[in-house]
Amino acid sequence: MTIAALAELPGRPCPIAAALEVVGDRWALLVIRELALGNTRFGGIVTGTGAPRDRVAARLKSLGDADVITRVAYQSTPPRFDYQLTESGRALLPVLAALLVWGKDHVVAADDPDRDRHLTRSRPQLSDTSRETQAR
Repeated sequence: MTIAALAELPGRPCPIAAALEVVGDRWALLVIRELALGNTRFGGIVTGTGAPRDRVAARLKSLGDADVITRVAYQSTPPRFDYQLTESGRALLPVLAALLVWGKDHVVAADDPDRDRHLTRSRPQLSDTSRETQAR
């Protein structure tokens, strides 16, 4: 687990700033989303995030170093790994669910044809509980 000394961070000492040091990059949260959706192999994570392969590799390493994810070998030659959320990573699922709701409520147009595509692949941890859905 990455432990941050708040006094070493720039600006106001704050746990939000410390958390963003670990998961504040766009690709980091999308990697976590893909793992939550069941894409546990490198190729699936690259496809699901749309990120360049080198960025995904860098995020997997930094998230592993921070104990947000772990990797488990499934093949020895050449070495290949499945990636899984740790307890710390699973604790981020409510954050992703909140971002999903916020994005639908405040960013994505109501008539966007892809607005609900995430529902076809989501798991209960990422369920949609936006105000619009609740009002139906």
